[in-house]
Amino acid sequence: MRLIRTKAIIATAGLALSLAACGDAGSDDTASTDVDVAENAADSFDDGTAMKELADAGKITIGVKFDQPGIGFKGATDDMPKGFDPEIGKILAASLGIAPEDIEWKETISDNREPFLEEGEVDLVIASYSITDERRQVVGQAGPYYVTGQQLLVASDSDIASLDDVKGKEVCSVTGSTSLDNIKAEGAKPRGFDTYSECVDQVLSGTVDAMTTDGAILLGYAAENPDELKVVVDPFSEERYGVGYSKDKPEMCQWIVDTIKKAEDDGDWDAAFEATLGQSGVDTPEPPAMDECPAA
Repeated sequence: MRLIRTKAIIATAGLALSLAACGDAGSDDTASTDVDVAENAADSFDDGTAMKELADAGKITIGVKFDQPGIGFKGATDDMPKGFDPEIGKILAASLGIAPEDIEWKETISDNREPFLEEGEVDLVIASYSITDERRQVVGQAGPYYVTGQQLLVASDSDIASLDDVKGKEVCSVTGSTSLDNIKAEGAKPRGFDTYSECVDQVLSGTVDAMTTDGAILLGYAAENPDELKVVVDPFSEERYGVGYSKDKPEMCQWIVDTIKKAEDDGDWDAAFEATLGQSGVDTPEPPAMDECPAA
């Protein structure tokens, strides 16, 4: 299989995490990653597999978040979303011979990730999609390709400094997320919204006391409002991000795992992290060990 080297340019303006560590909110610097787009990729897959069909079609639909700086974000004037999740999507698509410009990106909020996969609206979901046993009863989840942890976003003058401080207080996140269940278990009053940006607005207005989700996401919002918001408490959960696929296409799991492992080995995973979440100045982590795929 021949490979074509192509550049995927990622604007880091407003990116999470350039943010807090560097104090650069609003920077218009850019970072870039290279993806290897396979030629004649369809020849590498068995007839009748989802991968063969996608490679033959030369296009793929991937569900990602549009409102999570650093993870998956698409501004009003952006041609395509940017962030670590879209970068993982580009790596997977490239192994099918599909270039970044031939990917259809579909905004996927937390509450419609399973329905989109079940109904065939998307081929993959890469949307800060925490792996859980419950979700794996409904859809396939390959990974994890990244691990983070849940924290709190509060007003800069908030007295909330520990989990004990949220008992009895209103804490928001997105409907359908594991974050709401976790914060309810800590004694808070959970409130769900369709998008993270709505939740952030509630914290900024003082309507709710705090927002909770993965720390990587919260840092992005804090950086966009450095005088008004801050991230507090140590991570109190482990969120293992996986790639969602339809249970009707179980063969996709091993392809996803093998492709991501190859990206880890050849440096593409590191490059994707450094161009997105790594803009915060944090060290590039070791990729997590991935779960074994169920028998196809």
